[in-house]
Amino acid sequence: MPLFGTDGVRGLANGPLTADLALTLAQATAVVLGQGRTADARRAAGHRLTAVVARDPRVSGEFLAAAVCAGLASSGVDVLEAGVLPTPALAYLIADHDADFGVMVSASHNPAPDNGIKIFARGGVKLPDVVEQRIEHALAGPKLQPTGADIGRIRRFSDAEDRYALHLLASLPHRLDGLHVVLDCAHGAASGVSPETFKDAGARVTVIGADPDGWNINDGVGSTHLAQLAEHVVRVGADVGIAHDGDADRCLAVDAAGNIVDGDQIMAILAVAMKDRGHLANDTLVATVMSNLGLHRAMAANGITVEQTAVGDRYVLERMNEGGFALGGEQSGHVIMSEYATTGDGILTGLHLVAEMARQGKTLAELASIMTVYPQVLINVRDVDRTRASADEVLADAVASVAAELGDSGRVLLRPSGTEEMVRVMVEAADEAQAQEFAESLAGVVRERLAL
Repeated sequence: MPLFGTDGVRGLANGPLTADLALTLAQATAVVLGQGRTADARRAAGHRLTAVVARDPRVSGEFLAAAVCAGLASSGVDVLEAGVLPTPALAYLIADHDADFGVMVSASHNPAPDNGIKIFARGGVKLPDVVEQRIEHALAGPKLQPTGADIGRIRRFSDAEDRYALHLLASLPHRLDGLHVVLDCAHGAASGVSPETFKDAGARVTVIGADPDGWNINDGVGSTHLAQLAEHVVRVGADVGIAHDGDADRCLAVDAAGNIVDGDQIMAILAVAMKDRGHLANDTLVATVMSNLGLHRAMAANGITVEQTAVGDRYVLERMNEGGFALGGEQSGHVIMSEYATTGDGILTGLHLVAEMARQGKTLAELASIMTVYPQVLINVRDVDRTRASADEVLADAVASVAAELGDSGRVLLRPSGTEEMVRVMVEAADEAQAQEFAESLAGVVRERLAL
């Protein structure tokens, strides 16, 4: 089984993800990313390779980040240790400091016992699959073992959070004065920088989920648990609620009445606003195949093209880079604004969303009404042979029949899992009962035709 998943290396800390693995992975990264013309030119000019390392607040991040720093320094890489920071902050600082690469220790929205290691290349961009494969291959190969003055140094990146906050504030098209924002920081990496940045942008801020103790990250709070945020927004009479996940690369929102505004709706609001300001490259938004049909309808009505990718923010990023597009993301709240970031940035997204409320003088509910959310039913059909899903003619006929009956008023999607013996059945329709009926019918066909 490959070591790298869709978003780095992830697993139970001190289970599969040990200090030994973290150290060895860092050494292999130094071998692979220390090669090439850019690295050779920097060494020829007398510059040592430099990496930025950060983590989220979960307790296992302390020993895993220490192991990463040790592996890099023992390979002759100078390390700037940035402490607890959001993943997008690390990505920004790699580029801002002109570092050769960076390593983030985080399991994002996963519970506290898990952790992960994400590696970013020069410029703060995620690694392509081929480079991750080279690093995995290098795990068993020879390591760099400099001695004497060639050993790397580990230094504290003392102004990392301030640099990132100033970057966020400089990106804003409008201040947030007069708006009351509730922030849910998921007891995660955004707990320090997000509240301060929203306050500096002019908002009145109420904060929940900002007391990390190493174990409470994502525990009943954050972008995967919105009930507490919705209740708090209504109770204090706030204008909007913004929720991050553990490493703050996601943003979901809640309007003043406690209604959830998901990633598709956020992208719709930002896309139209960016188009109006002339900042939406080629009048195009990049979204995954799981984005709601309502997003496609809303974008078409506003003269915006939607480019579709496979599920995963890395595929969104790849398409954005290929086409030079400025905005993309996922329903889950990974929103990428390439003018300001190289990856999904939950704080940046939240700031720009609230800035649109202030700029237009509208409530979040009014802004979100640009898009009608179609009922979407998703059924995970387990213990089936996913490899046969695309070749089964009976299943294909059943999908075609449902698609024909839905016509322009709905959509059907069958997606085999990339890691489990499972097929996901997704149906959208104008009526929720109809979507549920069609989804259950297709799930039955999948079970019958693909049973193991």
